[in-house]
Amino acid sequence: MTCRRVALAAASVFAVIIVTASAVAATTPGLDPREVVARSEAAVGHVVGNYTLTESSGVPLPLASLRGKPLVISLVYTACSSVCPPATQHLIDAVNEAGRMIGFDRFAVLTIGFDARNDTPKRMAQFASLQGIKASNWQLASAEAATMTALLRDLGFSYVAAAGGFQHITQTTILDHDGKVYRQVYGEDFPLQMFIEPLKEVVFGTETKLTFNGIIDHFRYICTTFDPGTGRYRIDYGVAVGGVLGALSLALMGGIIVREWRRAG
Repeated sequence: MTCRRVALAAASVFAVIIVTASAVAATTPGLDPREVVARSEAAVGHVVGNYTLTESSGVPLPLASLRGKPLVISLVYTACSSVCPPATQHLIDAVNEAGRMIGFDRFAVLTIGFDARNDTPKRMAQFASLQGIKASNWQLASAEAATMTALLRDLGFSYVAAAGGFQHITQTTILDHDGKVYRQVYGEDFPLQMFIEPLKEVVFGTETKLTFNGIIDHFRYICTTFDPGTGRYRIDYGVAVGGVLGALSLALMGGIIVREWRRAG
């Protein structure tokens, strides 16, 4: 369990740094940094409404159809030439690493164009092509103005119009299986742990389920650790072996206690 505690402790330190830096960097006089972050964090724990968006292919996309597995939501506007492209590139790297370790089929990703007037399905498709979004679990969508306003409110997302586009918080939201906001990740180049650690929690769960798959998931949750040397995640087999040996020792000790108790009886 040591590896998980270290990872979570590091993530907590990173959280304070990233939230503060990103809130200041992504705001203008029209957005108060403290209010922006407070609004974003206030959304945590709330279920996002069952809105119907329009997928980049032009077909309706009810958010209810994405329930049942964790969902990563990124927010962009397609005319953006500053923050949104590098933020998307960084998210691509993070999603690829998460898919490699967790499995692309265990979570979904949705990039939403929040500029309701201009982010049409066609422009979302062009954005996907330009950015090289190719993951099978990744969709792009937009919506009409009223739907977008309600959705952004549920996500705790802040933006204001500015010359040539928008100023906005750089925010990636992780929803759990039921569509509840589980974690906000801030910045265009967030540390990988800030994204994968909460995603691990919602994919694998933090408690062991007494089924074969539940035990395997808990094993992967505990032993999938970040390697600072390579900047990637790996399975820490030392933790796995230690856990198995510990379980065997407990079982052996329990057997001895039961045997002696029976003899004494």
